[in-house]
Amino acid sequence: MKDTCIATTMTTSSTTAETVTTANTTTTTTITDHMTPAEFDEAFTAVMPRLRLRLLALTGNPHDADDLLQETYLRLSRRARAHTLARQHQPYAYTCAAALNLLRDLWRHPSRQERCTDRLPERSWDGGFASREAETVATGLLRGLSPKEAAAVILVDIEGLTHDMAGERLGAHRGTVQRNRMRGLAKIRAALDTYEPAFAPIPGTRVGGRPTLPAPAACTTTI
Repeated sequence: MKDTCIATTMTTSSTTAETVTTANTTTTTTITDHMTPAEFDEAFTAVMPRLRLRLLALTGNPHDADDLLQETYLRLSRRARAHTLARQHQPYAYTCAAALNLLRDLWRHPSRQERCTDRLPERSWDGGFASREAETVATGLLRGLSPKEAAAVILVDIEGLTHDMAGERLGAHRGTVQRNRMRGLAKIRAALDTYEPAFAPIPGTRVGGRPTLPAPAACTTTI
């Protein structure tokens, strides 16, 4: 009777050890049973049409569905290449869950979404610096002209009047206005080639998008 009990105890212990060993073996097999990149590509390609239909129903936009499908593939394929993606018995359910997690993350963090637009963003307001700088440059250039030349340039090129209308306002012939304007524009072009910035900028930079043009020191004529 005693020998029978000892034998039974040893048998039970042996069975337990085998069970533990079997459990460890099973666990080890589960941990090391990973999908290769080729196997993942094959599995994902098989479920991709069905998965895209599901994502299209959720997003309501084919472009968003395609983007989400691509992001799902990239995220899972990185795991496959790193040999950390376990083999799945239900590939569609697994890929669908991964895609839904990505979509839920986008809904929670809208700022992470890429927004495509055909409109450029508006330029930010610079406090009126560019407008003031342009006025300063224009005033400096006009001071280098005679009063008649400056008047012709202002009326025709700035206010947009015709030569006839400018002549009526100035009490001069159309041809006179045209000649004064041409001489004034020629002087402005020459001044633009000779003007230097009011201060030396840092090499490789531009102030306000263009150099600041000071008025000629020798000119005292005003309009």
